[in-house]
Amino acid sequence: MSLHPKLMDLTLDRVWSLLAALDQPQTKLPPVIHIAGTNGKGSTQAMIRAGLQGAGKAVHAYTSPHLARFHERILLAGELITEPALTDLLDRCYKANDGATITYFEITTVAGILAFSEIPADYTLLEVGLGGLLDATNVVEQPELTVITPVSIDHTQFLGETLTEIAGEKAGIIKRGVPCVVGPQPDEALEVIEETARLKAARLLAYGQHWHVSEERGRLIYQDETGLLDLPLPNLIGAHQIQNAGIAIAALRHLGFANSACESAVTKARWPARLQHLQAGPLVDAADTAELWLDGGHNPAAGHALAEALTRLPKRPLYLICGMLNTKDIAGYLRPLAKISSALYAVDIPNETNTLPATETAKTARTVGMDAFEAESVLSAITAIRKQTPQARILICGSLYLAGAVLRQNS
Repeated sequence: MSLHPKLMDLTLDRVWSLLAALDQPQTKLPPVIHIAGTNGKGSTQAMIRAGLQGAGKAVHAYTSPHLARFHERILLAGELITEPALTDLLDRCYKANDGATITYFEITTVAGILAFSEIPADYTLLEVGLGGLLDATNVVEQPELTVITPVSIDHTQFLGETLTEIAGEKAGIIKRGVPCVVGPQPDEALEVIEETARLKAARLLAYGQHWHVSEERGRLIYQDETGLLDLPLPNLIGAHQIQNAGIAIAALRHLGFANSACESAVTKARWPARLQHLQAGPLVDAADTAELWLDGGHNPAAGHALAEALTRLPKRPLYLICGMLNTKDIAGYLRPLAKISSALYAVDIPNETNTLPATETAKTARTVGMDAFEAESVLSAITAIRKQTPQARILICGSLYLAGAVLRQNS
């Protein structure tokens, strides 16, 4: 963190310089699938990875942010990077950087790329950190495939105030002549993506045009120009996960994988803090007969998706424990959840300087019609809810940073 005064400073100049000092590892990667979007990047990547691994392929994967441990960001041929390997990589990157200014995300992304260049694998999955055009992952000139998941309003302080501006940043991962799978999009976002693809002669494989996915009679139905697939519903819950599964299947089909890989994608994907049912640990013990769930979504689109997914679960009184960053649209996130919740307990995100104070979270929750209270901690909130409603469904939500703190506390 001492290498740059800002956590986020979108430019690629520092990344290019460090990559050059390390002998251009981005040119030595196994075939790359590059994934951008506002919502669903992580889940889509997890499904693509499950599909590739189901087909017997070794897969590198890069994702951010991490939840409990930094090592989650770098998977080498399907395994979390080890502490000695990570230490060695960071030391080498730090030395090659030679004291130059570089952000935390940039130097750690380069470390991941360096690791991927040195370990054999069949594919490399790179998930964008923020935006796309100027993201530190956007350094591979000829990926095998690019993927853009649904685009919505988020990170406006970095990416722009409108969907058109934000979509322009996401579309920055599209490369000349490289096919791009595109998930469901608002019209104004799709127009920008289509125009970028046209200028770069990149073939689009877009939802609603080149492929379709839906839920019918408790099954996932996918169709494209090569035929129809009838698959189980994704093990990740919610209508938005059906869309994410469609994106993953479109990617796998384009790459030539069989139906069995597509089934692995929807049935074997695992992605923590995406409506994750916690079933063991100290916090689960504290909940006792109450159910404990965890989700890291944090923008209005995520709030709508989460509310829909919760309606798929057997009915129980729903209580939220919510902590959010002060840069987010709190009301927009909470509004769809207000309709299905009994009450909200607001908490500060532990050890996070940009946490929205619990008082403000509770205040905003009341403006959207929720009964809201403040709690000193997640544990104290769980205890209060359990005493009030022993059979409650408790959802801890609002931020990936809160989700990470919860996973560490519950381990």
